[in-house]
Amino acid sequence: MSEAFQSKHVLEYPGGYTRSVGPVIGRFLTGLRDGRLVAVRTPTGKVVVPPTEYDPVTSESVGGADADFVEVGPAGTVTTWTWVHKVRPGKQPLDHPFAFALIRPDGADTAMLGAVAASGPEAMQTGMRVVPHWNVNRNGTLRDIAAWVPLPEGAAIPEAPARPLVEGEAPVTGVVQPIRLDYTVTAGAALTRYLEGLAQGKILGGRSPNSDEVYAASRGTDPKTGDPTSIEVEVADRGAITTFCIVNIPGLSALAPPVPFVSAHILLDGANNTFFGLIRGCEVDEVRMGMRVKAKWADVLKPDHTSILHWEPTGEPDAPYESYKDYI
Repeated sequence: MSEAFQSKHVLEYPGGYTRSVGPVIGRFLTGLRDGRLVAVRTPTGKVVVPPTEYDPVTSESVGGADADFVEVGPAGTVTTWTWVHKVRPGKQPLDHPFAFALIRPDGADTAMLGAVAASGPEAMQTGMRVVPHWNVNRNGTLRDIAAWVPLPEGAAIPEAPARPLVEGEAPVTGVVQPIRLDYTVTAGAALTRYLEGLAQGKILGGRSPNSDEVYAASRGTDPKTGDPTSIEVEVADRGAITTFCIVNIPGLSALAPPVPFVSAHILLDGANNTFFGLIRGCEVDEVRMGMRVKAKWADVLKPDHTSILHWEPTGEPDAPYESYKDYI
């Protein structure tokens, strides 16, 4: 058997993940920007931080009046913690070993997650007192607290440092969160054979000795029974569209064609599972369920997904609904 393939991938939202936060969370984030911890008092009398838009006990809406919001902390008490010995650079709040802790700010009935910059695990204990170490340049995110730090007994609680004033600055109503995931996929034996098949212009699948069902690009086991798909089967490079989506959002991927374009699930002839592909060769409003399509192979074949450029109509009559209704 050939050596298994490895492939590095990146999952990233172009420009970051953007969302509105609503008036309750917005007030909390605005408080962080101002160096304050803002909580909400629920109808049952509990003080919740970070605030929720509803009472976690009764589900009743909260935050409808200014009186519902209260300032808590900034000092707090560690209720539980765990020490992070090995820090992953760029993926955790601090670049040196630290503790993740649940911290209940003074005046609150709930705890919030925070990173505690302690000298070591021996310096951590449940019940210890901590305070926020605020960033100077704050913009209304949880990162406005650089870390929590131990508060020695009898020490004064420090105030948040003043931040540069911005003329006409409004309360926080939304956040843009950069999201990026770098990961490596190592292909197993079955996926390696499938990738090698692509380099030969073939779509390989597999089935178990105890079943007649064939799975294109099998991961090595029958999804229904768990039996190894040890019997290799070549399936056709054509089939019928079961479901599809017209994409109108640009910039989702550097590999994506200009919008609008169509992505679809295709039931390949001889397979019992669908195959995901890009539909080209016709107008987007011509794509339909049951449409027969075939693979457009690249001139230079490689053991990866670039060997199939896209899928295009065959011109054959549409597949009857009964033939693919169980794969929608």
